[in-house]
Amino acid sequence: MYGSPSEKPALARGAGQHLLIVVGDTDVAELLSTMLELAGYTVGVVATAAEAPARLAKQSYDLVVLDSSLPDVADLGRDRPALEHRPPVLLLVEYDSLDQLVPELGLGERDYVTKPFRVGEVLARVQVLLRGAGSGRSGDGALSYRDLVLDDSLCQARRGPRSLDLTPAEYRLLRHLLVNAHRVLSKEQIGRYVWGDYHGDNAIEQLVSRLRRKVDRAAPVLIHTRRGFGYWLGSADVES
Repeated sequence: MYGSPSEKPALARGAGQHLLIVVGDTDVAELLSTMLELAGYTVGVVATAAEAPARLAKQSYDLVVLDSSLPDVADLGRDRPALEHRPPVLLLVEYDSLDQLVPELGLGERDYVTKPFRVGEVLARVQVLLRGAGSGRSGDGALSYRDLVLDDSLCQARRGPRSLDLTPAEYRLLRHLLVNAHRVLSKEQIGRYVWGDYHGDNAIEQLVSRLRRKVDRAAPVLIHTRRGFGYWLGSADVES
């Protein structure tokens, strides 16, 4: 079940940024627009993917929220108008379709939430995208640190030649650590990024432990603990 606008996650409010919601389900579109407007954003809504390019060419938006299950979403990559501004896009995706997200949109940074989503999670993803998260991104759209590579276009990760079979929560955690390489992140920071709220120390510890088993099966170890402070990603010979 989707969250409701009455949820009050401890997140910073928007500052009037313009968001375009591309969602066909009227109930979901109304929930998103109400929730985002209450959070301080200015919202526009279209019901089909076909309407999005024309709206983006006519007006500058700071971010797009797009339902990747729209029946005409596959046509977005065809004959789209050239965009002077490339806003980031937050995808609403089914868990079993993570490997088939959407075609190239001609937009900017991409992130996703799986359906059914929670209000706090959407707000967290929107804020991260608007802050311009994604430093360390290469020209092909991948984030990397040494032999660790995350491909946001496919939501896939690999360590050297080895593919990492990550859950959405593990992928988000690894992405957050990688973007903030050599910076210690507290458990609360991690929880709010991964889930949109703080799930408690035990949940974070278990998530980090699962991720370590997948990422650090071979040397060098990349995910480290700073006791009493949190976790960081990087080479142990570099001061965090």
